[in-house]
Amino acid sequence: MFTERTVDSKAGGLESECLAAVGKRLEELGRWLTRAVGDEAALDTVERHLFQEVLALGRGLMQGFLAAVGPGDLGPEVRLDNGQNVRRWPQPQDRRVRTVFGEFSVNRYLYGTRPDQKIELVPTDQRLGLPASEVSYLLQEWDQLLGIEHAFGSVRETLQTILGLGQSVDTLERGNRQMAEAAPGFRQAQGAPKPEQEGTVLVASEDNKGVPMVRPAAAAPAGCHRSKGQKANKKQMACIGCVYTVGPHVRTAQELTATLFRDAARPRSAPPKAQQKRYWVALTREEDGELVRGQQEVFAQMARDIARRRKPGQTLVHLSDGQHSLETDRKQYLPADSPQAKVVDILDLMHGTPRLWEAAHLFHPEGSIAASQFVRQRLERMLEGEAGRVVGGLRQMGTKHRLGGAAKARLTVLCDFLEGNLHRMHYDEYLKAGYPIATGVIEGACRHVIKDRMERAGMRWKVPGAQAMLQLRAIHVNGDWQAFQTYRIKQETVRLYPHQVLETTPQSKAA
Repeated sequence: MFTERTVDSKAGGLESECLAAVGKRLEELGRWLTRAVGDEAALDTVERHLFQEVLALGRGLMQGFLAAVGPGDLGPEVRLDNGQNVRRWPQPQDRRVRTVFGEFSVNRYLYGTRPDQKIELVPTDQRLGLPASEVSYLLQEWDQLLGIEHAFGSVRETLQTILGLGQSVDTLERGNRQMAEAAPGFRQAQGAPKPEQEGTVLVASEDNKGVPMVRPAAAAPAGCHRSKGQKANKKQMACIGCVYTVGPHVRTAQELTATLFRDAARPRSAPPKAQQKRYWVALTREEDGELVRGQQEVFAQMARDIARRRKPGQTLVHLSDGQHSLETDRKQYLPADSPQAKVVDILDLMHGTPRLWEAAHLFHPEGSIAASQFVRQRLERMLEGEAGRVVGGLRQMGTKHRLGGAAKARLTVLCDFLEGNLHRMHYDEYLKAGYPIATGVIEGACRHVIKDRMERAGMRWKVPGAQAMLQLRAIHVNGDWQAFQTYRIKQETVRLYPHQVLETTPQSKAA
């Protein structure tokens, strides 16, 4: 489309000069290697020199490529596919482009209805598929691939050391937010996993974690005395949810108890692995004056994924901790139980077991064999379907031992928790069906996706930056990073370059 007038004699000369310079540099590098062998140079010395030379060669080749593409002179006037005629601006304009090989200035012609009006066509930009940012797509990807794991100050120093590129933290942060703008569209466009890659049990699980936010301007100055109970920073809640499938894992109460207590004779077989994990994460925030609850947003996204993936008649297992709002939102957003397809709500066993240990320490010393036996006996009974009787027995023990004060209050609280979740504690049925009964998948993701990046020492976030970082980390942990890069580049290219050249005008052809 742009070949007719793009490569002129001047561009061809620049291209030849660049390629000649690259060839000369390669010859010099060959002679340097020969000397390095004779001088018994260390591997480290050769490795560092070669890498710098590779970067220099890449820069030279890139310069030659840009020269060959040329300024995009299609003549004084061209007609676009929308029927509009646009004219070439009198003088070409420079544009800065940062790549992994360094920074380049691209001199190119602009086309519009007239100078200083809206630019309708930049042939060279369109030919090269340049991004809206001055940072190339590859460098954007590298910036953010490092940025989703490390502080942006460290990213800047790392790329400065490796590539010799100078980028500001502000540029990296802005790039993070810009890249994340494509995340919602990408997630919406994702199809269901291939059925043959799925396990037989469909599971939904979610959890919440606080993200430390920048102190509001009206808040007390840093370092001032805090009143009792006042937090050092403000946190905003982020919710992460996951939908996945897994094969059934049938166990007995005794086998699971032996596993949890690390018995020598415990089962050694590895449980089935979760398949096709899809994570969503969202920050509770204010948008256009309205509160957006991250948890509701996550549940809505999980519901869409379940609708895409659930097979006819397939049981859905909802696995969560004891947070009441999780069960409430599950009822509002996720499918209801029906004769055609069951929905099984399960309380994470790891949120019931600690209550048994708390109860044990009200009657026996911490670390004692008696406390361990106390928990083991009641845990096994819970797994056998006797959770209600276990709770009743705990209350009777409190009365029999005449617990009072804080001990009595603590026993009441933990018994109330267990009693309020008895409808989700039919563990004997869950074990026979092979359902998962612990939230290891979501607990691990909550720690990795949110805590490991968002709660490092001294970190404070603003809402746009926190939401962007969470979106990109979820995409990465899903294993969709490369697919997302392809998607966002395609979407931005379509947005930036909507027009095609139908033809040049007769005047242009004559020129």
